[in-house]
Parts: sequence; C-alpha cells; structure tokens
Amino acid sequence: MVCATLLLAVAACGVRGPAPAAPTGSPESGGTLRVAGSGDVDHLDPSSSYTVVAYNLARTWTRQLVSYPASKDFKTATTPVPDVAEALPKVSGDGRTYTFTIRRGVLWNTTPARQVVAEDFVRGLKRLANPVQPSGGISYFTQTIDGMQEFFKAFQQAPKTAAGISAFMQHNEIRGVRAIDPRTLEIRLTAPASDFLNIMALTFASPAPVEYERYVPDGPEFRQHTISLGPYRIEQYAAGRSILLVRNPSWKQEADPLRHQHVDQIRITLGQDSTDVVQQQLEAGTSDLSWDLPVPTSAIQRLTGDPNFHIYKGSSLSPFLSFNLQSPNNNRALANLKVRQAINFAVNKVAITRIYGGSRLNTMLDGAIPPGSSGYDPAVRPYATQGGTGDPARCRSMLAEARVSNLTLQFPYRNSGNHPKVAQSIAANLTKCGIATKLIATSSDDFYGRYLSSVAKSREGKWDIGAPGWLPDWYGNNGRSIVVPLFDGTNYAEGSTNYGDYNNPEVNALIHEALTAKTGETAAKLLREANKKIMADAPIVPLASQNVPTFHSRRVMNAIYSPLSQQFDYTQLWLVS
Repeated sequence: MVCATLLLAVAACGVRGPAPAAPTGSPESGGTLRVAGSGDVDHLDPSSSYTVVAYNLARTWTRQLVSYPASKDFKTATTPVPDVAEALPKVSGDGRTYTFTIRRGVLWNTTPARQVVAEDFVRGLKRLANPVQPSGGISYFTQTIDGMQEFFKAFQQAPKTAAGISAFMQHNEIRGVRAIDPRTLEIRLTAPASDFLNIMALTFASPAPVEYERYVPDGPEFRQHTISLGPYRIEQYAAGRSILLVRNPSWKQEADPLRHQHVDQIRITLGQDSTDVVQQQLEAGTSDLSWDLPVPTSAIQRLTGDPNFHIYKGSSLSPFLSFNLQSPNNNRALANLKVRQAINFAVNKVAITRIYGGSRLNTMLDGAIPPGSSGYDPAVRPYATQGGTGDPARCRSMLAEARVSNLTLQFPYRNSGNHPKVAQSIAANLTKCGIATKLIATSSDDFYGRYLSSVAKSREGKWDIGAPGWLPDWYGNNGRSIVVPLFDGTNYAEGSTNYGDYNNPEVNALIHEALTAKTGETAAKLLREANKKIMADAPIVPLASQNVPTFHSRRVMNAIYSPLSQQFDYTQLWLVS
C-alpha cells in the first residue's frame, strides 16, 4: 500500500546485524506488555483497518480462516496456513471453488461464549462492501469472488444506517459465497487465482458476529463493542490516547495453532510523537515496544551490537520516481520513451539510500519489482550505473538523441520526513543533465489527492514527476498487491495508484495471465517477464527498498518479527523481570 498512510508491511527476508537472541528458558506467564507510540489505528473494524499497526493489533483479537505463522524464516512467515479452518481448503479441479471446514472450539467471547460458524465468515465478507466504510482492499475480493462486484455496487445504494446495512445483508447474497452448514464454507471464484489464500489471510477476511449488525461499521459504538476470537480482547479503547487488551477467557490454546496468551495485558499508550523519547523509554525499560515509531537513525550506530536491536531486510518500492505520461507539459516530453530512460540514468540512487540511513537500512533497486516479491529478477537492471551513482553524461546524450531540450518538470513532494531531501537530491541530479525542476511542497494528503492520484490534475500537467512509495499487502505470490496497482493499465481511474497512467497491453495481458495462474510458480514466471517489459518502457525510476530497524526492552523474550506488520508479534512474546 501507499507508504505514507496505509498498510501492510515490509518483508523480513533476513537479518542484518546481530541475530535475534534465542529465548531463554520456558515461556513465562503474566505481566503487562507496555507499548508506546504516536498515532491511532486508521480503523478498529477489521473490515476496513488498513495500516501496519492495525494489523498487529488485530492479530491479538481477530482470526481468519487462514493466516500466517510466527517464524524467523521469511518463507514460512509469509505462507498461509490453517487458522480458524481446521485444514487448508479443498480446491476443485478447475481451481475455482474453495471449501473450508471450521475448526471446533473457536469461540466468540460473548455471554455465553459460542462457536464461530460459516455464516460469520459470510457476514464478514459482506461487510467489506458496506456503503459507510467499505474496505480499502475491496478490489482483492471483487476481482476474485464470483458475484462480489455486483454485490458491492448494489450495497452502495443501501441506507447508511446500522438498520439499513443489516437489512441489505440479510436480504442479499454474494453469489459465490455460501455457508453449506455451520462448519462448511464454500467460496467460488470467477477464475483460478493462485493467490486467493493470501487474500483470505488478510485481516479484511475476518468473520463478523451477528452483534456487529447493531452498529455502523467502524462507528463509535462499534469501537466500544468489539467481540474477540483471539487470545486477547479489547478492554478499553480511547481514540488517540490508549488501548488496553486483556486476556480473553473464551480463547482456547488447543483451538489456536498460531497464537499464545503469555502476557496478562497489553497496554498501548498513544500521543508520543518523538522517536527519540520513545527510544529512551525502551532502553530505560519504562516501555517495551514501539507502536509505530522507528528506531532513530541517529541511534543505529550506537545500538549496533545490542542483542535487543535488529535490522530486517525490506521488500518495497520506497521511494520510487513516477512519471506522468499524460502530462501536456514540455510538448508531452514524458510520453517520449528516451526522455524517461534518460532520467533513469540521471538519478544517483546511492544518494537516496544515504538519506534513509545508508546501505544497512536500504537496498538499492533497479527493477520494478523488489526482492521478496513475486516477479523479482536481479537481472532486470537496464539503467544501472557504476556504483548506482548515476550517469549525467548518458542522460544528456539520450536527450540529444530524442531532440529534447529546455525541460522544466513540475515536481511536487511531501513536506515531511525525508521527502524534501529526496526531492532536492533528484532535482540536483536532473540539473546535471540539463533538466530544470519546479519543486512544489505539499502535505501527504495533497501530494496524492491533488496531484498524483487526481486524474484531472494529472491531465492538466499539475505534476510531471513525483516520488511516492509502495508496500505490498503480502509477500511471495503477491503480483496482485504490487504489480496490479502500479502497472496494470486497465485500472486507471480517480484515486489510481498507477499514477502516470502507464498502459502497455502486453504487460496487462501478462499480469492478467499471472493472476489467473493455477500456481505461484507460473505466476512468478509471468511477472518476471512483465517486470522486464515494464522497465523497458521506463514508467518509473526504482530507487530503494527500505529495511526495518527494530528495538525492544530487555524484558521482552521470544520477540518474533512479523513481515506483515513490521513489528513484533504480541501473541508470541513473554516478559521477564
């Protein structure tokens, strides 16, 4: 997802620096895990929550049919396994029908506690399409599940009240989803999708108890009446201030193969905006984990060698330089392939990685798909330069071949964090090859809403180049969560993340074929070919994939990093005094 505001995760392909310390002794029970950070979740409702912090919180109190195991091995940690389902689903010979069997003993913490049933998952999928707060990941489901697109469109016309939403769900069905009996759920797809289990492992695919029909999705009443399936339940939620989770007495270890219930409570304190202050708390032991603030770059050298400090390798396009191929500026110069290729040669990528802390915290990129994502190919680097420092002479010669000169590019950038430095660095690179830039400072919301994601502003030429970021929603077989949103030309519309309206029918066909492939291996092969064709067209300049520095207090044992949340899994660790 968009790095500035949305979900889910940077992958942990490996570790740099000291390896995580092995847990000492047997798990200890009890104590309060203290988590400190800045901002609240975007949404508490799992049908719409779409940030890394919301994902990690949801891990404690929601469950899905399939989910990801806690593991220090990247492949294991990013491969879906049974969760509420007692086994992986039975899949029909044509790859279109998935049949799940519900595990016995998975209980809602209602009074009295009751077994989760197939109809709860039907209700959960229906809620994704609600007209008040539809899921940000709705396209994953409308693209795959038979009848979901029609259901979504019809639901948007329903009354935006709890009663209206409940009535619509009770009187309308998703054609491809049905509860055969309380323990059997059947989902039929429009076409085979080798990544469907990854989609069903998203928090969006959580079940919903019938009680949720009393509330507007993610409304204030909902936030005070959450019902848990996980090892913890939300005892208190104060928006923007604090969250308290306590043990869920209805949860049974024997019915949950993925989570544990070691600590008594998890207390999350929000409103602390200083990374340095939170880091001081972690080192002093007054807090145990950071909620959403990174380890300060200035502290990394000092922390190197500390057994509580680790750097996990990432898999993202963060940042990358996007071209507005539809801009009318400079006689439509950016529609000229040679101009885009020239700019690819111009950029000093090493300088960008230094802005974000150097090679320990970043991996320099040359292809459209980063390591750890389906379709990555280290051989795809058509514009690589010596040491990654750029080649302004090559840029100038290509511009001369294209008979293009006197370019001035509109360059909006976010006015927070490292974004101004990134923009200034790229602008300086372009100056060296004779390209002028007009830097436009803007907020994160305006950067996307008024520039890159606005169809009208893009076509008016309000921007020519911009440096957004992107994090995939899952790893491994994840073309749908990285290649589709950025490079599928059939999806361009208002709010699109294919910012420059890149559209190559050959690439679109490869993507579509990959999405309907029966195996992840076949999908990856097709996406590698798409990667090669994308970079031949140069719709972007890949820059870096950011790695993730982490730190925890000395009380924390068995801290297992989650590739899906960029954080340690709260349901695995225990505390020592």
